[in-house]
Amino acid sequence: MKRIGILCLLSAAVISWGFARGNEDGVKFPGNKQISLIVPYSAGGASDTTARIYASELEKALPGTITVSNITGASGATGLTRVKNAKADGYTIAYMPVESTMLRALGLTDLSTDDFKFIGRAMTIPSAVTVKADSPWKTIEDFIAYAKANPGKVRVGNSGTGSIWHVAAASVEDKCGVKFTHVPFEGAAPAVTALAGGNIEAVTVSPSEVQSLVNDGKLRVLIILGESRSSVVPNVPTAREKGIDIAIQGWGAFAVPKGTPAEIVSILEKASSVALNSKPVKELLASRGFEHAYLSGSDMDAAAAKELSYYGKLIPVLLKK
Repeated sequence: MKRIGILCLLSAAVISWGFARGNEDGVKFPGNKQISLIVPYSAGGASDTTARIYASELEKALPGTITVSNITGASGATGLTRVKNAKADGYTIAYMPVESTMLRALGLTDLSTDDFKFIGRAMTIPSAVTVKADSPWKTIEDFIAYAKANPGKVRVGNSGTGSIWHVAAASVEDKCGVKFTHVPFEGAAPAVTALAGGNIEAVTVSPSEVQSLVNDGKLRVLIILGESRSSVVPNVPTAREKGIDIAIQGWGAFAVPKGTPAEIVSILEKASSVALNSKPVKELLASRGFEHAYLSGSDMDAAAAKELSYYGKLIPVLLKK
């Protein structure tokens, strides 16, 4: 057992040494230079917490020193622009939220995910349609049937005009042929409070944001709008299980500026795979009600490109309503 333990430690050391000293092309990265991880939102939030546990685990995998900086403004565009304009050498990494695929369509910046190369996705946060527990709608079919028969009468709260949760409700309209009255709030929490108070009929925020009231029997989740079922309400089906082709969700990923050398991207992808699949990262995400949903950098590039195109078409129509 002692020999096995020593061998495991040596294997981990060899992996870390390989990341730090170079790959088959002889690239030495990161060496003794610090890596800067920029979070485009304030300290203490979900994005910041996820980024910091990633940084901690990435330091073990490379190894090296990683500093985390919060650069806020313009719905995340300020921090992301800082990374976009940084030297493409692998030493500046961005925490990338789903909004990075939406900012251009919202008219906030010319920046988009096309300006970056992803190195891994950590998690997803699905949207969900939630109503009051004493409402007449027991299923998503009941809800959609009522909305079709009563255009505009269903008031759906979101976390702000143009937010991912606003887009989620608009996607339900688009796919199901219904018309809602969208009610923006300054964040998900006040929208959920309004629903509980009977001031609106539904919200399309995440399951974790309604979890406590669902557990108290005050709210009911009708459908999950993400890629897969939520661990928060595992018995609730996804929209696709019900024949509705929607997968709207928040996510958190990491990327470097476009043009970063492929050999450096490869090193960061391998190290990110180790970090993002580590036990501390998985435990943190579970504690926050997020879904651990690792994707490689290449797979995330493809996923982001698809969402960039989708939101680029949907959001301009949404903002005209």
